[in-house]
Amino acid sequence: MRETAPTSDLPCILLDWYDAHARDMPWRIGPSARKAGALPDPYRVWMSEIMLQQTTVATVRDYFTRFVTRWPTVADLAAAQDADVMGEWAGLGYYARARNLLKCARAVVDQYGGTFPADHAALLTLPGIGPYTAAALSSIAFDLPHTVLDGNVERVMARMYDIHIPLPTAKPDLMAKAEALTPTERPGDYAQAVMDLGATICSPKSPACGICPWRDPCAARAAGTASELPKKTPKKAKPVRHGTVYMAQRDDGAWLLETRPDKGLLGGMLGWPGSDWLDVSHDRPEGIPPIGAKWQDLPGEVRHTFTHFHLILTVKIAQVDASTAAASGQFIPRDQFRPSDLPTVMRKAFDLSQGERCVTAMSTSHSALYGSE
Repeated sequence: MRETAPTSDLPCILLDWYDAHARDMPWRIGPSARKAGALPDPYRVWMSEIMLQQTTVATVRDYFTRFVTRWPTVADLAAAQDADVMGEWAGLGYYARARNLLKCARAVVDQYGGTFPADHAALLTLPGIGPYTAAALSSIAFDLPHTVLDGNVERVMARMYDIHIPLPTAKPDLMAKAEALTPTERPGDYAQAVMDLGATICSPKSPACGICPWRDPCAARAAGTASELPKKTPKKAKPVRHGTVYMAQRDDGAWLLETRPDKGLLGGMLGWPGSDWLDVSHDRPEGIPPIGAKWQDLPGEVRHTFTHFHLILTVKIAQVDASTAAASGQFIPRDQFRPSDLPTVMRKAFDLSQGERCVTAMSTSHSALYGSE
């Protein structure tokens, strides 16, 4: 491993690059506006950082815009109905983030009068705010010299110092390198600059070393190892779990849905009733149908990947009388049901049901015109 000592010029070099090449983000105050005295909105910074955890910028943009349009301030969000927030979050994944979003907004209103505290230690006490988010808020929103270490920054540091220790073991060393470079002047812009560098120049594959503002002192570029870094400990193969969901629709168009328990995967989200998700080798768990009906298996299956496992769902569907009542869950009227309120895996089940209905409808139409074989 080749070690190259940082120079005091590196933060300035990177900030000059950022001034010319900063990405345009809906939650960001650009360097020109910031130099002119514009201040970031901590609420928007916090919202974006929570959404960006495990999620790409391209995916987050539309969600962020919808959220801050519907709930412009942290007080607006704190007053929102849980179901409305969970519905808007549907499809973004990692749903504990949405639950903590509400808890944190309400804590900021209750404890700090609707203003995020400009204090790193105080931020760490808020629900859903860990070391990374506290550092991002402290630096980006309040211009305090705290070091932000996300995947982009880890990659930049591993290459700058040609560090071959695999992640996650290398995290403390990478943090130490990043902290040594964090300036006291413009720390918020610097934090965004080094993340932008990793996202646009020092990318995971085929880094554009020739146009990198830090190319000369980069040890990995000199050693020809940039494309190999950072090293990562091999991941274990994900297990496969199986389950069954039950989709009941009344003759009046209402769908039977349930709100999942707050704790656990998809906590607090709408979903189809169904079985537990089990790691099985033969028989797939069916659970107990939510109501008595003539259940039919839909052709095909739903496949979805979570962080720690793959899921395969069998979908059973039934048409029931308009007077049918549910012992658990609730029938959502057709005009109030929005598939977009469902988490992705549940929406896949809905899409499968609609695809099958389209095929059935086309088959019926064909038979009416030409007869059946």
